Amino acid sequence: MPWSRVFELHVVRHLRAVARRRGMDVGFWDAGGDGEAPHARGDMPVLPTLCPMLVEEGERCYEHAVGTGARLQQGRPWSVLACHAGLRELAAPIERDGQTVGALLIGGFRGPASPRPDSPIRARAFDETPILDDGEVALLGEMAAAVAADVAIALEEIGHVRVNGTELRTSYDAIIGSSQRMQELYALLDRVVRSESTVLIQGENGTGKELVARAIHNGSDRHERRFVVTNCSAFNDNLLDSELFGHKRGAFTGAVADKPGLFEVADTGTFFLDEIGDMSPALQVKVLRVLQEGTFNRVGDTETRKVDVRIIAATNRDLKQMVERGQFREDLYYRINVINLVLPSLRERRDDIPLLLQHFLDKHKRANGRGKRLSDDCITRMMSYPWPGNVRELENEVERLVVLSGDDPVIEEDLLSPRIRHHAAPAIEETAAPSSLPDAVEALERRMILEALRRNRWNKTRASAELKVSRRNLIRLVQKYGLESPER
Repeated sequence: MPWSRVFELHVVRHLRAVARRRGMDVGFWDAGGDGEAPHARGDMPVLPTLCPMLVEEGERCYEHAVGTGARLQQGRPWSVLACHAGLRELAAPIERDGQTVGALLIGGFRGPASPRPDSPIRARAFDETPILDDGEVALLGEMAAAVAADVAIALEEIGHVRVNGTELRTSYDAIIGSSQRMQELYALLDRVVRSESTVLIQGENGTGKELVARAIHNGSDRHERRFVVTNCSAFNDNLLDSELFGHKRGAFTGAVADKPGLFEVADTGTFFLDEIGDMSPALQVKVLRVLQEGTFNRVGDTETRKVDVRIIAATNRDLKQMVERGQFREDLYYRINVINLVLPSLRERRDDIPLLLQHFLDKHKRANGRGKRLSDDCITRMMSYPWPGNVRELENEVERLVVLSGDDPVIEEDLLSPRIRHHAAPAIEETAAPSSLPDAVEALERRMILEALRRNRWNKTRASAELKVSRRNLIRLVQKYGLESPER
């Protein structure tokens, strides 16, 4: 569930502001989790306000756990969860296709007659908890139920799109895209996230390798643990050795104290090694040892340390070719290449550009407080550009356009960067006049397909829906008539 994007909805932000003014907060329970209590995915908070004195002591207290839809309903579209100390939390179910997929939570608070605990620590937390009477609880419950209904609709819109009867995902965690290449990636991620296997992510710079690594971590059983990131090309050999494995005091000049390495920091969590292809052979040996045995030594130390870390590696280089040239250890290559994910470049999934443009516009609209849209000519120019910098370059361009457009609600193509504005997309030549009925039919078919593709900015999924043909048949006809997108 794309909960992190749900927090961006206006209704949720408004409800959260109302709750925070009363000393409470808003969170979500995901029915795809353990079914026992609210829990976090990504940047989704777990409410610390339900029974805060027990949370402070490292415990979790739920007399009534959020469970089935029937338990949530209790004859009304919201219910109250109460802990043994009398502290409460509102829960409004989020339903989709008749199933409870989660719940919106508001808490914590207490009633006017809740008894004060004897423990000084618990009493202090109790005194700081806001008091709501029955009328206020009912009003807040109705607000929560209304927002939960809006969230259910939003989850359908931001997470999936239905084309020709087939439901396509438009996002996966923070990854955006609905093209066929992205559907294949999402399906593979569904199988990968719950495993403990090492993953190698390959793709050009700017294709979103770290986003994919975070999605794997957020969907894994380690999601409550740390996600640690380092770029292997950002340090020289000695610094990277210390960064990864730590060092002992006096190991080298400047080592004035013992320092744990990132492998220790990531213990029980996930460690993302970006640009692993830039790592020296000496460090490759040490990383291989961690993968095989889970052990290592800090720089200058004889003590062997053991960690439990899931490693996700990434590179924009051809590691197999590097192995053949003797530039990368073959044994390490096969240890990190258990599961291989190859991310498509943006020019290989051009159908996703309109979706990404809208996503980045919404993102920077929130930052600048102004609504914007791109003109059709501006979008056409951006669709024809090859984007060598991939999604990162696209986002930077959108941010630039939002800033330069000032208060103008429509962004015109004259604000585009010169490299995009002056990029010449080769024209697609029309066929000659037909000389027979079969040729005329083919000419008409070709022209209709070409016009539909242009209207839909070369999105084959939408063009096939407009033409009322299957996407597979449209692809076949596009290949037959040579109608691939410019610069594709």
